[in-house]
Amino acid sequence: MSQLPTTLEDSIALAQTATLAAIADGCQRITIEIAIPELKSMNLARQFIEAFSDRGNTLKVLFPDTGAAALAKRNWSDLNFKIDDLGSSRSPIVDKIQAEDQIFIAIEPSAVEVAQVEQLCNAAGDRPVILFLPKLEDAAIVGIGYAARQLRDRFLTTLTCAYYIKPLEAAALYRCYPAQWQVWEERSDDYILLAESPQKPVGDELDAMLMPSNPTPGDNPTPAKSPGVFASLGRFLRTLSR
Repeated sequence: MSQLPTTLEDSIALAQTATLAAIADGCQRITIEIAIPELKSMNLARQFIEAFSDRGNTLKVLFPDTGAAALAKRNWSDLNFKIDDLGSSRSPIVDKIQAEDQIFIAIEPSAVEVAQVEQLCNAAGDRPVILFLPKLEDAAIVGIGYAARQLRDRFLTTLTCAYYIKPLEAAALYRCYPAQWQVWEERSDDYILLAESPQKPVGDELDAMLMPSNPTPGDNPTPAKSPGVFASLGRFLRTLSR
């Protein structure tokens, strides 16, 4: 059974392992989400990509725009994989995909790039596409309209979440493939596994899982091995930002 990570390094290592397991199982469109806005995506991406360092130039890492891609090329000049951007109307992503590309990692694509990301996944065929820290569901920047909603619904349902962690108040929502989605809650100095679900719990379902409860003598909640990791959202952010 999964346990909560105790450091950011643990979280990245678990994300790497979960991603490789998902690829081995045939998943082709994979998301990695560490839902902590204060963290810097470039530093996390560099650590995450190390799991694929043996892929050489068969790995293509893609950024939302040319500026981010140029910055990565400058800062990551010691690495041997390809770096590009997700394309635009003048330079579509399909023109950037080459026969020797075998795996793609898109870094922090937002809802603005959802169309390019879908095109990337379609053009990649059976080659894995990993979306690292995606923000594809941010309706505030996507806008409204039937076509936009249809695009999101059509595409987002094809994604497999290999790794997800989001701190809540004295709790955490967690998934590490191939385990199910898990809800953990702080009780005293320990964290216990409240519930598991094959689908991501949201809204009323998540609220129901987090309702305060008093275990009866027959209950046998599973304590986390590292107590107090998520004692509060603030502590979680401080711990993982070190």
